[in-house]
Amino acid sequence: MRIVSVFYSGFILLLLACGTTQVPKSVSYLGYSVSPKIKADTALINLIQPYSVKVNSTMNDVIGFTPVTMTKRLPESGLGNFMADCMKEMAAQKFGLPVDIAFMNQGGIRASLNKGNITVGNVYELMPFDNLLVLQELKGSVIEALLNHIAADGGWPISSGSSFKIKNKQAVDIIINGKPLDRNATYITANSDYIAQGGSDAALLKAFPFQNKGYLIRDALIEYIKQITSSGKPIDAKIENRVTSTSNE
Repeated sequence: MRIVSVFYSGFILLLLACGTTQVPKSVSYLGYSVSPKIKADTALINLIQPYSVKVNSTMNDVIGFTPVTMTKRLPESGLGNFMADCMKEMAAQKFGLPVDIAFMNQGGIRASLNKGNITVGNVYELMPFDNLLVLQELKGSVIEALLNHIAADGGWPISSGSSFKIKNKQAVDIIINGKPLDRNATYITANSDYIAQGGSDAALLKAFPFQNKGYLIRDALIEYIKQITSSGKPIDAKIENRVTSTSNE
């Protein structure tokens, strides 16, 4: 790994109505090689030590337990089901609205949950991004188009009560919240702000506004795990044939 240090020289002072702005006339770069051979900076270590202790204490806080190792896989996984269910439930709690379906993009799942205790740090590994949990109102025709995109991508996790089959890279037999998809109906969907803004090639969603309360999906996962744990249950999820591929896929 290399750290680049930037040096500014020959600043020009510009007097503006709002104050003084400094503009560099030239910029030079000097690279530093970082390796275990470099002697540790004792002063810096002492400076960050109190913060390191606090962070480690928080990351090692046990918030739940899973009796099985949960990993992601296509077209459906217990881990993906768990995360999509979390998004649906916590979005309903946070926004105070009934949520019909939640989506979790496959690429957003960055780790597994290993059998045993679940810590806050495990959740950060699972969801390292500061993605927000948001709501979008979408017509059934838009959801169908999104599910076709998801089908072509091999399948993403969706929440309990909804399902579809992948046939020739298209979504068929679509069920939303226990009922067949109505292309003309409007559904409340829970998603990440990343996907809602067109991430993972879901550009069709960019045209639709979303509700945002600044609630991170990572925080939703931590809170959801704590709620399940407080009820005396372990963190577990099963394959429920929410997303399946037909034999001729």
